[in-house]
Amino acid sequence: MSNEVLVEHRGAVQVIVINRPEARNALNGAVAAGIRDAVDELDGLDELRAGVLTGAGGTFSSGMDLKAFLGGEVPSFPGRGLCGITQTPPRKPLVGAAEGWALAGGFELLLACDLVVAGASARFGVPEVKRSLVAGAGGALLLAKRVPRALALELLLTGDPIDAARAAEIGLVNRVVPEGGALEAAVELAERIAANGPLAVMATKQIALSGGDWPPEQCWDQAAALTAAVFASQDAREGARAFAEKRAPVWRGR
Repeated sequence: MSNEVLVEHRGAVQVIVINRPEARNALNGAVAAGIRDAVDELDGLDELRAGVLTGAGGTFSSGMDLKAFLGGEVPSFPGRGLCGITQTPPRKPLVGAAEGWALAGGFELLLACDLVVAGASARFGVPEVKRSLVAGAGGALLLAKRVPRALALELLLTGDPIDAARAAEIGLVNRVVPEGGALEAAVELAERIAANGPLAVMATKQIALSGGDWPPEQCWDQAAALTAAVFASQDAREGARAFAEKRAPVWRGR
């Protein structure tokens, strides 16, 4: 990976850092490839059970790098979307850690995260309509699935940003922490997730995110198929055994 995306493993948690603070972490081709490759690693390594996505230098991301775009770089991939995650998020949980601005494409990256922790200074916005553009990397399509539709439309149609307190109030972020503390709080949250059975976590995420799109007559059967595989796993037996023996479980992912 290039130095424009830094990746660190903290036990079972992978931390992905957009490292272009001089450009307010604007998204170019190198950043997009780095994030895509990092989430592929997250899903591919059994020892990693959750991820955290953040930006360096007190900014999450200002969105697409327009200079790079004019030079022919497009920070998205066919079938996968912006940075390889807006259309196909990782199977494992991903926590966003936002300080400063998360705008346009940067905001849409946060929508690809399952949970969001915000520093008190964080600001969120989808300003595309102010330039006669559309938030086409997930903002227009997905925001109304995260917050009430009227509030999503207010953000999308005015293009005006909101602060961290308002974002928490409408349910866009899970928690607000003192400025500068978003990364550590997000890692702590990811560690709590990573302590649980990995098969159960992935199946639960899939059901929660996909279940609303399944036909009503099929949703229970599709959920049951995912659930049955988890209940039949070695980890399910280990969880019950560890409870009976009053000890911490040892997950194998099998």
